[in-house]
Amino acid sequence: MPIVHQPGTRIAVSLGVDFDAHTVWEGSFGFSSPSYLSRGEFCADVATPRLLNLFRRNDIQTTWCTPTHTMETFPGSIEQILSDGHEIAAHGCRHERIGALEVAEERRLLDQQMKLHKQFIGREPRGYRSPSWDFSPNTLALLEEYGFDWDSSLMGRDFEAYRPRPLNRSEDGPHVFGEPSPIIEIPVSWYLDDFPALEYVSRINPGLASTEVTYQRWKDHFDFAYEEVPNAIMALTVHPQTIGRASNFLMFRRLIDYMKSKDGVAFMTLSEICDTWRD
Repeated sequence: MPIVHQPGTRIAVSLGVDFDAHTVWEGSFGFSSPSYLSRGEFCADVATPRLLNLFRRNDIQTTWCTPTHTMETFPGSIEQILSDGHEIAAHGCRHERIGALEVAEERRLLDQQMKLHKQFIGREPRGYRSPSWDFSPNTLALLEEYGFDWDSSLMGRDFEAYRPRPLNRSEDGPHVFGEPSPIIEIPVSWYLDDFPALEYVSRINPGLASTEVTYQRWKDHFDFAYEEVPNAIMALTVHPQTIGRASNFLMFRRLIDYMKSKDGVAFMTLSEICDTWRD
């Protein structure tokens, strides 16, 4: 098993925050009306302090995957996140769609990310989470070129980190994997993301699911990993503008209380999980 936890740790849990604010509406959906952008304002001005208080009370450090547009638009929120000791990782410039980009444009955007990240955070990011969790055929090689330690965008495992491999697709034969990347992949899952289940997007995503159903789904994932997977990791993804709404927030607080009630649970940043890797 490549992940080696500290003695006494049975599962490492990342409560990853995708701090998209305005960008998810403009970048993923093409919405720029004041109504949609006000939901991004709620994300920064109401939900982010609410989450930071929750993490502070529970002594939990987290990773905030943040587009550089959010850093530019809400610098006060970034200062609050950093002052509480949380990690900030790369998450695109404006939540752009990665999958269809030509390599020159993807490199340009990644270069812009790195420069703005260093300007606002004071150092380059160690990790990357792709906007909308999509890769182009060139993304993995670009992340290697720019020196990232970890990625958290892919779904080739559920409760184990791994080294992703480039895939050479064939239309008339088997797909062929390349050599494992030096980058550590900390996998995500749409089942462990608040946005699809809970965020309403007119005519696109019905959202508004029962928080009881969502709680049970997340608890079941945690219980399976805790009971069945040695040295497990679990990467949960939340968005402030979604999880910060009252009923969702109470459900999230309840889940944290449940996970904390179990022995051997360590809440870790994504970089801390990466650092437990041993080949």
